[in-house]
Amino acid sequence: MKAQPDADKTLNIILSRLDDMKAEETVTIDLRGKSAFSDYMIVTTGRANRHVGAIAENVTKALKETGIKGIHVEGLPNCDWVLIDSGDVVVHVFRPEVREFYNLERLWTQNPVAAEAI
Repeated sequence: MKAQPDADKTLNIILSRLDDMKAEETVTIDLRGKSAFSDYMIVTTGRANRHVGAIAENVTKALKETGIKGIHVEGLPNCDWVLIDSGDVVVHVFRPEVREFYNLERLWTQNPVAAEAI
């Protein structure tokens, strides 16, 4: 049985998979010290519903292959906004219009940083 990876390793796995899947405008928000529910939040965009679904499925598969248990996914049937909660890292995959409407980055930070592996 594999051990659960730490938050930074999980973050790097997710960012790598998002890059592989050509996710757009990926932003990582550091929640350490700001939130008790997660260490990082990632907000990213897929070009269309099918792209959003493919990104979400690919990230979920990578997390499961790494040994992360208890992954919670919401929104896959419609693929307008898919949430992937791996515990330490929460990923939001949006269609462009939906991301613009909810603007999650604004809620959590005034200056989000561009996604980079830590």
